[in-house]
Amino acid sequence: MLDWLTGTAFSLAGTGTTWAELLGFATGVVNVWLVARQHIANWPIGIVNVLLLMLLFWTAGLYADAGLQLVYVVLGLYGWWHWLFGGRRRSRLTVARTGRREWWALAAAGVVLTAGLWALLDRATDSTVPLADALTTALSLLATYGQTRKLVESWWLWIVADLIYIPLYAYKGLWLTGGLYLIFLALCLLGLRAWRGDLRARSAATVVPPGPAPVAA
Repeated sequence: MLDWLTGTAFSLAGTGTTWAELLGFATGVVNVWLVARQHIANWPIGIVNVLLLMLLFWTAGLYADAGLQLVYVVLGLYGWWHWLFGGRRRSRLTVARTGRREWWALAAAGVVLTAGLWALLDRATDSTVPLADALTTALSLLATYGQTRKLVESWWLWIVADLIYIPLYAYKGLWLTGGLYLIFLALCLLGLRAWRGDLRARSAATVVPPGPAPVAA
């Protein structure tokens, strides 16, 4: 099975495209489209997608991205459960905004993750892009965390990550995956718009109970 997945499906711009990359492309597009629609099926399809990408990234020497996929499996299982039961009284989760304190915590975690992974990749692997690999890994983890909690700002983190991923994969010769992340970028913009619209619609539908009648002087 692994031999088939790492075998060449077709060539693009003189570079072989494996079945893992091709299937990763297909499941990735479906996954992000489902996330934008807040469909629960995005989580199982996303788990299949990251397993395919883990194999692809490892063979391409993107070790941090490969290891990241294992974390994605865990986050995918958590997100699957949290979307179903993370709302009030274990109801389905709804879209929310990221609080200021959570933003500071995410920023601190991002700096620590990027610095730690950069040092590890630079010293312990033969990675040719340690900083870019580390930065996109950190951004992706933070974005996925936000996605599991349906935080609308998680789309902005994905957008920044995709803007780095696209030239990175082109540099590594992963043309189909680079094209996939270009599609991801467009879907992220649509997802951001959809989630913000959902948030506005629920805010407008919230009825504020009237206060007590004023007491006459």
